[in-house]
Amino acid sequence: MEEKSKKKKVEVTQPEAQEIPRAVLPDSILTIDVDSHVESLKDQEDARWHQLLNAHRTRKILTGALSGIEKLESGWVVAVTYFNGFRIIIPMDEMMINLSGDGRENSDALNRQTRIANNMLGCSIDFLIKDLDAKSKSVVASRKDAMLKKRQMFYFSENPEEKPMLYPGRLVEARVIAVAPRAVRLEVFGVECSVRARDMAWEWMVDAGERFQVGDLALVMVNKVEAKSPEEVTVSVDAKSATPNTNKDNLKKCHRQGKYVGIITDVYKGTYFIRLNIGVNAIAHSCNTASLPGKKDQVGFVVTRINDRFEVAEGIITRQIKHGA
Repeated sequence: MEEKSKKKKVEVTQPEAQEIPRAVLPDSILTIDVDSHVESLKDQEDARWHQLLNAHRTRKILTGALSGIEKLESGWVVAVTYFNGFRIIIPMDEMMINLSGDGRENSDALNRQTRIANNMLGCSIDFLIKDLDAKSKSVVASRKDAMLKKRQMFYFSENPEEKPMLYPGRLVEARVIAVAPRAVRLEVFGVECSVRARDMAWEWMVDAGERFQVGDLALVMVNKVEAKSPEEVTVSVDAKSATPNTNKDNLKKCHRQGKYVGIITDVYKGTYFIRLNIGVNAIAHSCNTASLPGKKDQVGFVVTRINDRFEVAEGIITRQIKHGA
């Protein structure tokens, strides 16, 4: 009888032991759902680090926001971004910043690059990992390598008889990486270019920052591509051609001798360029005001002529309503 009872106890306790969920064992995290498994912070970090290792091995292009510009103790000036929570540094000479047309040709190249990079803070940048240190979890990357790889992909074709993916006449998305009052700097699939503010919208703007912000995506028309090699690629684009021309329709809102309110977007050699509140571009060659208005001033405007050829209203500034900031 005793032997039978012992045997019975063993048969009962073994299935019970097998049904104990792994999650309630003493060496694991106790979860609300006892059948689930929760990774520790260390496990999560190891998984994220493994993604970087794979990206390094496969030369995968990664993307992050340009978060800072720093000068290290070694004297290196670097751009800083983050990916998967890890700090990524990119030496300034690996940023491949286009310096043409910045107006500072006689200045030191590093200072010119740093100045432009400061204006790019917050924009998205691509990079390829060049080196990693598993002990310190530090990562060095190159934007230049990523841009050259993208140029090869989009501006060149393996088959000479086929068009590359990016060619004149094609509508493409471009990243807005810097904005100045008179120009917008774009990155078009690995190539940087600067576009005048007047070529970015049909309506005249006081400042390109009215419509475009760093980090935006802008739809643009590719006008010209010169691609000799991945290192020598230039592209010309504009955003006006990518959107319908609203000037003709807006001009119908104007009438001769009509009085309108507008803001002066620019002054050049005595000619005032105005954007009327009704969405019409206007030009004034004279002012009937006590003092001459300036850029950003809000003014009253009387239309004397509708110029259909140039799609503008012509007239006279009759009063100064409000001084610009």
